[in-house]
Amino acid sequence: MRIRTGIEGFDELVQGGLLSERVYLISGPPGSGKTTFGVQYLAHGATFGEIGLYITLLESPQNIIDDMSNYSMNVINLIKMKKLLFADLGPRMEYGFMDEMSEYVAQDYEMSAASIDHEAPSPAMVFREIAAYVAEYDVKRLVIDSVSAIRFTTKDMSLQEKEMSRFIRNLKKLGCTTILVSEMTEPSSYSTEQFAAHGVVFMHNFLYDRTMTRALQIIKMRGTKHDCNMRSVDFNDKGLVVSNLLE
Repeated sequence: MRIRTGIEGFDELVQGGLLSERVYLISGPPGSGKTTFGVQYLAHGATFGEIGLYITLLESPQNIIDDMSNYSMNVINLIKMKKLLFADLGPRMEYGFMDEMSEYVAQDYEMSAASIDHEAPSPAMVFREIAAYVAEYDVKRLVIDSVSAIRFTTKDMSLQEKEMSRFIRNLKKLGCTTILVSEMTEPSSYSTEQFAAHGVVFMHNFLYDRTMTRALQIIKMRGTKHDCNMRSVDFNDKGLVVSNLLE
């Protein structure tokens, strides 16, 4: 089964959409469109009844909601209908919706003690909180922004790789079609999550022909014939649009 992202020009590059119940990675530098990609993907599904959950580990949900409300994604109404959920698992922040959105979340949801930790969350803590949300709200689409902010319990790189692999393996069991967002500063340096994910999409932001250009490139997409060339990315009132091949 293919899951349409709602991102104009993208689904045509991956045989009509993402394979369901798999984990995909969107990686790129600041300003390349990763957050917009994630919210647009969730909002499209929510419009057709698939509940979406956006987990933020860095930015406050309210800032993301405010920014995405500039597009015609119907974000606020989808939140009010509990079709689009935002959860903050970052350090020193409360778990769940921001105070301004509290009227839209179940009041009897029990907050985890780990969610108010003063340190960045560990993979195990993030997974526990996500699993609780998925079970409570029957979430079908999931975005985690950003896995770069997860705190590992060890400094041993080999153990960190095992910890991240275990995290992704457990995400695959949730029954959601998941997008992980990660920061990328060096495209030639590959991370554990890039190997473990079913698909990898690079978002680029660079100087091209003396003009700053955003672009998208599908690096990996298991079980899917896909375009691997770099294509330009633009923003319109609906969000991201993937268009012309960059020569």
